[in-house]
Amino acid sequence: MSDATGHIVPVRVYLTIFSALLVLTALTVEIAFYDLGPLNTIVALGIAVTKATLVILFFMHVKYSSRLTWMVVGSGFVFMAIMIGLTVADLLSRGWLGTPGG
Repeated sequence: MSDATGHIVPVRVYLTIFSALLVLTALTVEIAFYDLGPLNTIVALGIAVTKATLVILFFMHVKYSSRLTWMVVGSGFVFMAIMIGLTVADLLSRGWLGTPGG
């Protein structure tokens, strides 16, 4: 079983990821000033997911970890997707019954 502490990441990789995160943050701020209509949320979430992926893979060393670590991270995303799905299902079904007493 491989160990994450045995892998040494060059400083250049950290600086590259850090600069990419800075560029993506600046892009998020810049996009906020434009009205993209319904794409505002999609673009913002896309940038956020990209930044989160970079942080998880490189700064949390998941890229160099064992399969068990990948499975734990993946199961976290599966449960998050379930929770978001249940929340969206609840929000979309609220108008079905009408208002009480009216």
